[in-house]
Amino acid sequence: MEKVKLTAEIREEKGKTRVKALRKTEFVPGVVYKDGKEAVSIKMMKRGLHDTLHTAAGENVLINLSVEGKKPRTCIIKEIQRDPLKDEIIHVDLNEISLTEKLKVKVPVVSHGEAEGAVKDGGVLEHVIWEVEVECLPTDIPEKIEVEVGPMKIGDTVYIKDLKVPASVKILNDPELTVFSVTPPAKEEAPVAEELPEGAEEPEVIGKGKKEEEEIPEGEAEAKPKAKEEKPKEEKPKEEKKKE
Repeated sequence: MEKVKLTAEIREEKGKTRVKALRKTEFVPGVVYKDGKEAVSIKMMKRGLHDTLHTAAGENVLINLSVEGKKPRTCIIKEIQRDPLKDEIIHVDLNEISLTEKLKVKVPVVSHGEAEGAVKDGGVLEHVIWEVEVECLPTDIPEKIEVEVGPMKIGDTVYIKDLKVPASVKILNDPELTVFSVTPPAKEEAPVAEELPEGAEEPEVIGKGKKEEEEIPEGEAEAKPKAKEEKPKEEKPKEEKKKE
């Protein structure tokens, strides 16, 4: 794997306040670690760091780090911290490594092609594991592990043990774990009719329009209530004039 050059400076800015102020400049704070040695605080140019991370190797890139003109050291990224809102890099941890010693890193797993069972039969290609942990020399770290999913039919599964990697690379995950699978299309469930309680009658369906009038048998007249007869008002007798 090709190494990428990156320059850095010793960072004097320490403490939350000073580091926060540093992030507003053209620099990104970082730390370089090495087993058995004291960590070194550094700061890197944002532009240079951006170019370093945007190679085919991604975050597994081998970095030829030069700090203030001193002898370059080979490093690999240990952790990247990003601003949760702006997604900007706010801190980088690096590990100084030896090219002759094996290390453990995570490598992405990607698919190639379109699964036959998904295209022709309406199945669904499920991507279960997106990265695996491998052990190898720094120069043997694969950029990615690609899986050809084109021939996969419904019911087919690709396990960790099926992944193809060079002999110099060892996958540390459980070999029986599922990486890809093609599942059948989801079945639409028919609506279930609600069951009425025992003894309950189904509600009567009322049709549209006026309800037809019931026929009256011949000879039977429809009974109608009689209107109340008003009694004539009694006239009050006129009072006779008193004779003087």
